[in-house]
Amino acid sequence: MNYKMIGRVNALILAVEAAFMFPALLICLWDRDFPTALAFWHSILLTLAASGILALFSRKARRGFYAREGLVCVGISWIIMSLLGCLPFYLSGQIPHYIDALFEIVSGFTTTGASVVADVEVLTRGVLYWRSFSHWLGGMGVLVFLLAIIPLSGRNDGFTMHLLRAESPGPNVGKLVPRMRQTAMILYLIYILLTILTVLFLLAGKMPLFDAVCTAFGTAGTGGFGIKSDSMAGYSPYLQNVCTVFMLLFGVNFSCYFLLLLRRFRSVWQDEELRIYLAFFVGSTALITWNLRGFYETIGETVRHAAFQVSSIMTTTGFATVDFDAWPSFSKAILLCLMIVGACAGSTGGGMKCIRVLLLLKIMRRNIQQVLHPQKIQVIRVNGQVMSEKILGNTNAYLAAYVVIVISSFLIVSLDGFSITTNLSAVLACFNNIGPGLELVGPAGNFGSFSILSKLVLILNMLAGRLEIFPMLVLLSRSTWKHQ
Repeated sequence: MNYKMIGRVNALILAVEAAFMFPALLICLWDRDFPTALAFWHSILLTLAASGILALFSRKARRGFYAREGLVCVGISWIIMSLLGCLPFYLSGQIPHYIDALFEIVSGFTTTGASVVADVEVLTRGVLYWRSFSHWLGGMGVLVFLLAIIPLSGRNDGFTMHLLRAESPGPNVGKLVPRMRQTAMILYLIYILLTILTVLFLLAGKMPLFDAVCTAFGTAGTGGFGIKSDSMAGYSPYLQNVCTVFMLLFGVNFSCYFLLLLRRFRSVWQDEELRIYLAFFVGSTALITWNLRGFYETIGETVRHAAFQVSSIMTTTGFATVDFDAWPSFSKAILLCLMIVGACAGSTGGGMKCIRVLLLLKIMRRNIQQVLHPQKIQVIRVNGQVMSEKILGNTNAYLAAYVVIVISSFLIVSLDGFSITTNLSAVLACFNNIGPGLELVGPAGNFGSFSILSKLVLILNMLAGRLEIFPMLVLLSRSTWKHQ
């Protein structure tokens, strides 16, 4: 295990995290909120100190870096980043308990949007900014950002490939261009441009600048931390529609946008994952609109709320325009299913991912065909390419791990004595990085009532869900740390 190289990467990550705290500090100074500014200043110093210690430890680190180190490095970096990133919440006293502050920042970095804060409007603007920005930073991944701006590996592209594969969502990560650092740069440039477009469209709807920036961070990262207690309900229909569209756009595989830039429109339209993603959105919106007939005054209002919530839940953003927990059971059941499905691989969205759902359906069909025709060789293709047995095996392993973790977490969280709906939706909302669940943890509720044990379990769920399970499992595996 190359501990020094892992330490070097984490030192750089903490330095980047400290730098990103400065805008929140400046907002506090602008508002003359000196107690919160002091909390951010102390947090920056502590984060830089930790970065310096790791940098000293990792001097003369050798370049050798393989898949195991990549998974361990990603898992450790997200934990350390969260342990220090929650300090502004805790030191300012605005979230007085450390575990609650940790829950909040993990929810931010993993783009979950689940909150323990009952009334977010009592938080200062500096804290609200850092809370929302954590979505944007975690949406594409801090390691992807690091790979985009710093040549960590010289000419050894395998180094960056292991990190990118460990942090990026989806069953497989490919290169957009020959070098991985250029791939990371392209991904972040697309991410930044789409975020700027979101801000401009929100400003066009007369949303205040601070609100527009924070909302864009939540939309881009598909996170869902709102700066209003009613999330998006108090904003105009135009602003809600803007968020509906951009949430949907950020749930698309970013490779599709790269293909659009290359004017390969046919390749984009023929993408099977994109087509099933859009089919889920249109079909779910239509079914919920039908189920909500007569629930709102006009059909236009019904479609607007249905489309917004489908886009929000499917992309795992978690914004809300209404309390969908009050909707009929059929509509809530659709949203619960969408929590599991999630967005596309290679997007900022969470969940199981549409590509895995597509692969599982094809695997099931192949198994049926093999029973009927045992002598016939069956291959599975996606977008015309044959899927390797390794990818199919990883998909099956992911599903098995997914089920085991959800059931285990559900049983532990149920010790708190809340309803089955509350407990199950809380686990699904955190593990799939959604945010709001149903009943006690619905859009009008929060996660503050859970015990410390349940919050720690849900924190692990959020991290495992964002990192596609395996980095966390590798980190917790005893065999990972054995000398080989």
